[in-house]
Amino acid sequence: MTELPEYYFRVRDNGAFVYRVDTENRQRRIELDQIAVVNIRNGEVKPHGDTRLTDADKAEIDAWMRRRKAVLAARDIDDIRRAIDYLNTTAHWVQSKASPEQLEEITDDMLLAMHDLRTILVRKKADRLTGG
Repeated sequence: MTELPEYYFRVRDNGAFVYRVDTENRQRRIELDQIAVVNIRNGEVKPHGDTRLTDADKAEIDAWMRRRKAVLAARDIDDIRRAIDYLNTTAHWVQSKASPEQLEEITDDMLLAMHDLRTILVRKKADRLTGG
């Protein structure tokens, strides 16, 4: 049997509930004792109830937050790369398969979204090129 981790993080929007894993009890059951709530956006760690977080607790929470931020950043880039794929797929669909009725239904929304995106991308690119 593999050994369980000392902490369990139940992921939620913007963070996690942090539990200490306890297997050292008379019934030999796995118990999860909530010790904190973490907000990944602002870095806030709130101890749960009367819990006093140890240095080990804080270190593990900090390490989890660093790992979680890296995972979320990687997902963001993956989502954007998928969006690029969808744009390419959409272009092919428009060129080869879309009916006039389908095009009428989506053209204005697509053009506005693409215009908005292009405007922001051009502004950000100019800022990077001019150091602004």
